[in-house]
Amino acid sequence: MMARKNALGRGLGALITDANEVGSSPKSSASIIEVDIADIEANPWQPRTTFDEEKLKELAKSIKEIGIIQPLTLRKLKHGKYQIIAGERRFRASKLAGLTTVLAYVRTAEDDTMLEMALVENIQREDLDPIEIAISYQRLMDECNLTQEDMSDRVGKKRSTIANYLRLLKLPAEIQHGLREKQISMGHARALINIEDTDVQIGLFEKIIREDYSVRKIEQEVKKLNEEGKEPKKDNKKTSVSEDYVALKQQLDDLFKTKIQFNRTDNGKGKIVIHFSSDDDLERIINILDKAK
Repeated sequence: MMARKNALGRGLGALITDANEVGSSPKSSASIIEVDIADIEANPWQPRTTFDEEKLKELAKSIKEIGIIQPLTLRKLKHGKYQIIAGERRFRASKLAGLTTVLAYVRTAEDDTMLEMALVENIQREDLDPIEIAISYQRLMDECNLTQEDMSDRVGKKRSTIANYLRLLKLPAEIQHGLREKQISMGHARALINIEDTDVQIGLFEKIIREDYSVRKIEQEVKKLNEEGKEPKKDNKKTSVSEDYVALKQQLDDLFKTKIQFNRTDNGKGKIVIHFSSDDDLERIINILDKAK
């Protein structure tokens, strides 16, 4: 078991003893062969959920000119099909480049190790966004029964680094989306984690985008808020309309008997969020809306 841990910690290549040899012996764990692209299936446990189209096109152009530098890693399925263990980005780019075959390591892997191998390989080698990395760490913990210490061994990261990524999943969905879309940096997100109130977090998130706050600036804002124990001062732009919104919010609070949340930008766009605590509570709110019609 310890040997397996160390191998995963060094990367997938360490698991393949003949990774640099073409045409390995029958007893080896993998061999390099040419595989028809039509016979390759995507990995259902692939942690990456989005692929940059422009970068895929750039990689496809490179592949068309000089070929794939690093072979894919596949496992053999029934009926002559193969499934990707690692290299889906190279696979997609190869299809864009018009290739009909690709070179690949082919190894045997059971379903119960596929997820762990795919996650570890992607965390180490792919340019995942911070939320995708955090989700991958969480899945390793939940679905592979690993602790943060175990993950530290496998991916070669400090336990504190892994913990910081996992904390990102506690941020509101709006902020997670902003981090994935590179509207804010990892430093901004780590600062926002230190605010407990969700509404305040979102307010600061919008302020970072609107006023182009640096990480240092938002850290100062968060520190000030935590010391004072109160929300940031409202912008003068919003003050002129805040009374109308407060009145409307109160009316909706009274109507739905639940928390109503307003999110509004400077240009007047925004959304109203109606909170509910259970399925029964949601049904109650739907009945109110039906009567309002």
